[in-house]
Amino acid sequence: MEQYLESEKKYSKWIIAVSVIIPVAVAALFGINLPKMGYNVQPLSFLPPIYAGINGLTAVVLFIAVAAIKRGNRSLHERLVKVAIALSLSFLVMYVAYHMTSITTVFGDTDHNGNLEDAEKLALGSIRYVYYFILFTHITLSVVIIPFVLFTFVRGISGSYERHKKLARITYPMWMYVAITGVIVYFMISPYYHN
Repeated sequence: MEQYLESEKKYSKWIIAVSVIIPVAVAALFGINLPKMGYNVQPLSFLPPIYAGINGLTAVVLFIAVAAIKRGNRSLHERLVKVAIALSLSFLVMYVAYHMTSITTVFGDTDHNGNLEDAEKLALGSIRYVYYFILFTHITLSVVIIPFVLFTFVRGISGSYERHKKLARITYPMWMYVAITGVIVYFMISPYYHN
């Protein structure tokens, strides 16, 4: 048990650093919008359906990874979790790239003027609050999940399987929620994207 704790302790500073650096970097990069800064860049408007698909694929991979470990296939489980981590990272890169090169889309903005007028709010009704609730919980958990995923992963690869399993019971549903709600958010906002 002590060797597992040592292994985890060795990585904990890195995990904490990464868990802070990623959200801060994303927030900083999210604040950089090249078109608004006067740069003539090609908007990466093709990315949202791709990164939404990556979110959906992440959910499928996570589901299969859990099914694999329940069948006792530890090596497949580990490989699939690595794939899920890589998918999540690729989503993040594409998400930031899209928002750096494109004008922000406002949910419900049917005339694409960047403002949500009273008539548009009225047309949306209460679905607007559902959208913002899903979006808020998606973003919040996408930040919270980072150390959970990394600590769960380290416990698994270091052989601390009981501790891994205990933390995975928390990590898995949160990660699934983030992946699935990413797809839902895309489908809800996609009618309002600028062409």
